[in-house]
Amino acid sequence: MRVTPWEEERLLIFTAAELARRHRAAGLLLNAPEAVALICDAMLEAARAGADYPEVESAGRAAVTATEVMPGVRALVDDVRLEVLLGDGARLIVLVDPFGDGLPAAPDDPGAIRPAAATAEREGPDRDTIELTVRIESRRLVRVSSHYPFHRVNPRLVFDREAARGYRLDLPAGASERWAPGEQRTVRLVRYGGDGGADQ
Repeated sequence: MRVTPWEEERLLIFTAAELARRHRAAGLLLNAPEAVALICDAMLEAARAGADYPEVESAGRAAVTATEVMPGVRALVDDVRLEVLLGDGARLIVLVDPFGDGLPAAPDDPGAIRPAAATAEREGPDRDTIELTVRIESRRLVRVSSHYPFHRVNPRLVFDREAARGYRLDLPAGASERWAPGEQRTVRLVRYGGDGGADQ
């Protein structure tokens, strides 16, 4: 049997929806993939029967209720997007909050987003800092990440390595400095946190 990619996807959705129907008939709450499969299957069936855009959307919203899904599924599935073939061509249908009817999710649901209480920004502990002039003697760009022990960086960076022992770049985690060929720059270093940083 030869099928198009669109038809392959339809068969996959149908198979997942059949499994979801079996679980629902057995009294099991649906997980996120099962619930989404049922919604998509309902919309595709409605479109196949000749329904228009609002009718297909309504079929998707009626396919699964909030009481039929596991805790946390509503917070996890904030929308369902499906391209369906209607009488006027392919259309993208988006169901926003398909299980919530516009009501806010419970803050204790698994997967729910709970914003942290606003707090004043807190500065880190005071640590020694130094500034060193660093020159590159390489024909290639050299990059150094924020938390790498600076005295152990690429040997083509020329500076006072003994003075840099126990220090790292004074940058946020994940940031980096880079030197282009022939470049010389002064950077600020900060002492490691914890014990024994100077010996590393």
